[in-house]
Amino acid sequence: MKRPLQVTLLVLSGLGLLHASLFTDLSLRFVKEGMRPMLVASGVLLLVLGVAEAWSSQKPGSGDAADSHDQDQDHGHGHGHSTVPRIAGLLFLPALSLLFYAPPALGAYTAAREAPKAVTEQRYFDPLPATSPIPLTLTQFTSRVQQDHKRDIGGRSVRMTGFVTPDKGADGWYLTRIIFTCCAADAQSVKVRIHGAAALPANTWVTVTGTWHPGGTLGTSSAPAALDARTVKKVAKPVNAYTDALPLF
Repeated sequence: MKRPLQVTLLVLSGLGLLHASLFTDLSLRFVKEGMRPMLVASGVLLLVLGVAEAWSSQKPGSGDAADSHDQDQDHGHGHGHSTVPRIAGLLFLPALSLLFYAPPALGAYTAAREAPKAVTEQRYFDPLPATSPIPLTLTQFTSRVQQDHKRDIGGRSVRMTGFVTPDKGADGWYLTRIIFTCCAADAQSVKVRIHGAAALPANTWVTVTGTWHPGGTLGTSSAPAALDARTVKKVAKPVNAYTDALPLF
């Protein structure tokens, strides 16, 4: 790859990473919050390498020597390297996308096409607070419904926040959260079926208040993670949307 292209690619990649992780929240579409410092460090490193490469190319004779070396290789092997910059040019696309057009965040389209995340086995549950409605994450609600043998969740009003995932041709829709273990590549969804309320457009963030929708045996895996909705309120999308957090209010 020609030196000016190398410099440009390094600088654009560095700027793209800094734009996504330091100056905006775009990086949270792809990685967990804890990885931001590493992305910032990588962006700074790429910028430093780009500046160092540009500075070294300005040294007297450095460009001539590189061109002479390329010409010797071309004559010695009977072919040139003119196709390399053309292929390497594809590397500019991801760098430019971070600056000008980041890929859309994961949402209802992804959640509708995968099975819900398996709930970690839990044997002991603290008593539920006396407050009503009880703020819960989707994971906490699912665990209570399917594993709490004391069945404390039965009849209690709960409040949860997530985004809408439609379920065409079925009764109800899903309140959903997508969770990153590390990054978008290992994303998993947690879903609670909502009954008794019309579905808003896909990916709309809402807070839902209601009670467990009976089915199966409460406190066992036969019980559905489902809610009879009493209220559904639109809310703003959280900055760090890829965690299973408590309701926004």
